[in-house]
Amino acid sequence: MLTADVRLLGDAERAAVERVLDRAPYAAAPVAEQVAAHGLEWWRAEARVFGYGPRRQLESVCWLGANVIPVEATPPAVAAFADLASINPRQCSSIVGPADAVLGFWDRVAPVWGNAREVRPCQPLLAVDAMYTEEVGVSPLADRGEHRYRQRIVDLVHARRAYARFIDGRVVFKAELAVVTKHTAQVQGVWVDPAYRGRGLAVTGMAAVVRDALRRVAPTVSLYVNDFNEPARRAYARPGFREVGTFATVLF
Repeated sequence: MLTADVRLLGDAERAAVERVLDRAPYAAAPVAEQVAAHGLEWWRAEARVFGYGPRRQLESVCWLGANVIPVEATPPAVAAFADLASINPRQCSSIVGPADAVLGFWDRVAPVWGNAREVRPCQPLLAVDAMYTEEVGVSPLADRGEHRYRQRIVDLVHARRAYARFIDGRVVFKAELAVVTKHTAQVQGVWVDPAYRGRGLAVTGMAAVVRDALRRVAPTVSLYVNDFNEPARRAYARPGFREVGTFATVLF
């Protein structure tokens, strides 16, 4: 049951939603891209977007689709969103976003949704605005996902959002701009061929990605990384990425 403070949002409240998203230009990027492309009607966005707060003063939003993404979610908003989501069995593949909100949400839904495959409680959120698969833990080809994964890569290539370096016809570095908004281009899928690791390819590759994305796509570049992945964090620091927040991810 929805409370007076939680409600399903539609296009009539798009301006209010965009104001909330603009307050979190990096953390809200995945939601902002979808809202810009499809609006808020669930049948177009393939997700439902719920809001928390008085109708004239929207405080927080939560994307409920293939992923659950809380945005600017205060503790009362997290509790309200989680109680709403736990009415039904889990359908999402992950919960991702600012750590406090994600972990608070997970604490409340875990008794209903069951065990997670993995909880990553500390993922530094990084951004840069000037130059100075191992991440997910499961193959994108699993569970008959090969066609969807290949189509996603084709779409990114056509949109000029995929990067790769080849040596002797072999891909040795790749990255994608998985999310693009008016505020930021969010990098995902960074990978270096194991045979070429330790040679600085991640540093030069990410520098090239940042340089092109800042010139052509968005005013900032952002990403999030597992806190325990020290080689990646060093590689991201060299092109100038700085920590602007902390994410957490619950994977199913």
